[in-house]
Amino acid sequence: MAAQFGRRLRKGATTTAVAAAVVAALSASGASGTSLVTQSGDQQSSGTTPPPDDSAATGNSPYYTDLPPLNTPDRPGTSTNLPVTGSAESGIPASILAAYKKAEQALAADDAACRLPWQLLAAIGKVESGQARGGRVDANGTTFSPILGPVLDGRGFAMIKDTDNGAYDGDSTHDRAVGPMQFIPSTWATWGQDGNGDGRKDPNNIYDAALAAGHYLCAGSRDLSLAADLDRAVLSYNHSDAYLGTVRSWFDYYNRGTHEIPDGTGALPPGLGGGADRDPDPSPSPSGTHKPKPSPDPSKPGDGGSTGPTKPTKPPTTPPTTPPAQTLARVENAGTGPLTATAGGEFAERIKVRARNGLGGPLAKASVTFTIVGDTDAAFDGGKKTVTLRTGTDGTVTAPVLEAGEKTGKFTVRATATGRSLPPVTYAATVTARQADAIARTDDKALTAAPGTEFADTVEVEATYKDAVAAGVAVAATMITDADEPAENDKGPYFKDADGKTVRTLTELKTGADGTLKLPTIYADDTEGTFKLRLTTEGGATLVIELKVETPEASATPGTSPTPEASKTPGTPAG
Repeated sequence: MAAQFGRRLRKGATTTAVAAAVVAALSASGASGTSLVTQSGDQQSSGTTPPPDDSAATGNSPYYTDLPPLNTPDRPGTSTNLPVTGSAESGIPASILAAYKKAEQALAADDAACRLPWQLLAAIGKVESGQARGGRVDANGTTFSPILGPVLDGRGFAMIKDTDNGAYDGDSTHDRAVGPMQFIPSTWATWGQDGNGDGRKDPNNIYDAALAAGHYLCAGSRDLSLAADLDRAVLSYNHSDAYLGTVRSWFDYYNRGTHEIPDGTGALPPGLGGGADRDPDPSPSPSGTHKPKPSPDPSKPGDGGSTGPTKPTKPPTTPPTTPPAQTLARVENAGTGPLTATAGGEFAERIKVRARNGLGGPLAKASVTFTIVGDTDAAFDGGKKTVTLRTGTDGTVTAPVLEAGEKTGKFTVRATATGRSLPPVTYAATVTARQADAIARTDDKALTAAPGTEFADTVEVEATYKDAVAAGVAVAATMITDADEPAENDKGPYFKDADGKTVRTLTELKTGADGTLKLPTIYADDTEGTFKLRLTTEGGATLVIELKVETPEASATPGTSPTPEASKTPGTPAG
């Protein structure tokens, strides 16, 4: 779905007659229509529309129907640096092209079997938003103002009630497609990606949107080098033969070649007055301003004018901007304390953010997105990595309970004003290992073995923390010397590793859910004596266990009875 970019739009899921008209237009234009060839030259469209297998990303509403030029663009890759030459129609803005190629590389690593070509992303981006309004993005790849599709209220388009509380599309009643790849918020919630590594998933960022579109197109077991799978992927975006034909025509065109042009200089489809500097988004920007559209040229037929006199028009006026008291100026920490938790536990502290308006006062109903960043398995309650909430009447909002995973270390939680280019608030969080402050044996059996044998009894211990069971606590076991400063012993009892080799230190040990731990079998070498086994827990609890290796005393030969002399009571005469 695209924003209403003017008269050269087609509503998705149209009638068969419309689809036939577009295919006819493809043929008339010299484009290859619905029977297209990829770079390999062997992929033809299936020619039939498979049934939809996904919910459309776009809500099946307007998109550009303009077709590629008749001329063949320069073949890409003919030089090290793509020339900044040729028509703007065949060129792709630098940041947009970079985002498509980066997404292709990411999918090649994550889902190589999908074989996603960047030209498919370029074709969809052209049809959905005119390559992000001709490349009107900032240095980070974010559009200067949100690209919004029409309201999905069931009047001419799908009926999709609000799913994001207006966080992305500014509409808390119905959804609207958002961004250069036109994702509806509910689809973005599932498929959104962080393509530029800034810790955010922003549908108005071309790197994020292109990577999300790539994952969406690769859903399931699709292989996009196969015509049927490619058709199915495109139709999952917008289930319309006309849409498929239009995307296919641009896909073929970009496969024949293209070139890079500067950001902001890309051509927009006809129907926008021909000005490449015009904003095709019909909805007001967050600032409340709106670029006026030019009056129709009366000298041009079909533009609503005539050759006769025209009625004077009033000069365009600019609506007033949003009052400072209603404008989100910044977000800040609202008193959150240190974020620490033990592995597997909950963070006692809750992250709290305050939104401020342009006058410095608290701002209610401001949308704030909390995102967990870094190499961690920590998550918000419910397993979520990203949560979007609105501030209350006091301007504050508290994130859900943060739960630590089993991975220890540091990570970051970032709070940002949803869809706004404002500095984020970052919070450092730390997950520490599970701990025990005491460890003891579960029995008091003597541990002995003969030289060259194994200890018959198993060593079992129990760890506790503040008198409670300490589950999942790391334990190290080491055979130590009997010196003032013990070191690992090189003789006496030992363990065996997975390869059967002798080891006298084990570190990959953890207590179970009941806080107990059974050590692996302990073996004795040929050295007799008394030895020490030291156990140390995460948290500093220590236990030293004594191990004896000795030869058993000789016993009488089995099957014989003791002699009378040996059985006499000492001190009594025989006889």
